[in-house]
Amino acid sequence: MAPPRFSRIWALLPAACVLYYIHLNSVHLQLYSMLHHAYTEHLMHPPSSQDRTSYPVTPEALTQELLKIDDSNTLQPFTRHIVAIGDLHGDLPNALRVLKFSNVVNDEGNWSGNVDFFVQTGDIIDRGDDTIKLFKLMEKLRDQAHTTGGVVLSHLGNHEWMNAIGDWRYVYPSEIKTFGTVEARQRMISTGSIGRAWANNYTVASRLPLHPYLGPPNTPYPPTRSRLYYEQDLDGLEHLETSHMHELDLESGPLSHAALSFVHGGLSPTYEALAPFPDKINELGTSLLRKLQRREQPLPHPPYPYPGLPQSATVEEHELYDANGPLWYRGWALEPEEKACADVEKVLKTTGTRRMIMGHTPDFHNIVSRCNGKIIIIDTGISHAYGGVLSALSIHYTFTPIVDSVNTGAKQRWSEREVVSALYEEHQEVIADEQREVVGDFAA
Repeated sequence: MAPPRFSRIWALLPAACVLYYIHLNSVHLQLYSMLHHAYTEHLMHPPSSQDRTSYPVTPEALTQELLKIDDSNTLQPFTRHIVAIGDLHGDLPNALRVLKFSNVVNDEGNWSGNVDFFVQTGDIIDRGDDTIKLFKLMEKLRDQAHTTGGVVLSHLGNHEWMNAIGDWRYVYPSEIKTFGTVEARQRMISTGSIGRAWANNYTVASRLPLHPYLGPPNTPYPPTRSRLYYEQDLDGLEHLETSHMHELDLESGPLSHAALSFVHGGLSPTYEALAPFPDKINELGTSLLRKLQRREQPLPHPPYPYPGLPQSATVEEHELYDANGPLWYRGWALEPEEKACADVEKVLKTTGTRRMIMGHTPDFHNIVSRCNGKIIIIDTGISHAYGGVLSALSIHYTFTPIVDSVNTGAKQRWSEREVVSALYEEHQEVIADEQREVVGDFAA
């Protein structure tokens, strides 16, 4: 009797021969597509442990073995897994519980390598004592993710900005003691380690493409355009170069809005600095934070008077921080459904995104999805200060080639699928499961 390892090889040999024969007949891609579809379904709906024991060879192993045999001249599918969590407010233990059950970290609290992007939408500070520990955790995960090709995207919430201004209404005396003194706390969030992290690694808003064809995170929308974008010969004979065709495609092509926006409060439909997104908002945030951190630090309020923004703050910087700005806006949580669903279309079009994800306005029972998942509010009061449900948002994106022997290159067909789920400790709920066919040359 052959050892188990060689039994598996013999079990795979017929499949290898079939694959080689199919490759010779130019339909290798179809089998690969079918296998990848089965693999994706297995990821989205894994079988029970009882079911797994009945597989002589698992779908994962079969796919991997077949790919080892011959992956030449094959259009590759693409997958991206994103996890986002909302307000943490000074609670390290609950934050770690969420990060573990969402597979962002392992049992030791280190980066798991099981997600491609981890997004936190702000309000790490206030209402709890673990400010220092939480910001150190975020920087540790950022460094660990980088070594494995992962990315951590961090955002400043209204409470980070309140502290930078000197508005300490929600700072507990016990939290100040973890810094030592008021002055030590001021130094750490201005010129110290936390302040430097805010300046270097945190933004007000993010645009996260689901597919790398659109570029890296925070590639602006609309895209930068060259003169040739606008100017063609009047006789109509000159064709745009490939690079300029790509510019056109990024603005209005089939994947132009295959991206997500992240912000703490919300992107108001009447906020005037939406575009280019997120560049304009983040430029204002960088400028205002620099002014706050470099000024002489005011005595904190309370008990001292509210210091407000610096005198040098511009009108646009004041608008960034006011109730209609991206740090404080609550309209997506409070507006009637009909109005919200009408308004969101304009914002999605302007920002080059298909969903907007935010925290700030808590629902202590569940993640809130509105307008068929176009508006998702992920603040569920994770901190013990609120006692809300522990939650995370998961997005699984797959982009799989469809076999079509006639249509290739620019006419290549792809199956795009996006599964958005709310994760809780004991269960998960699918918010959206959307699939469509896309045509174009999106091969890596």
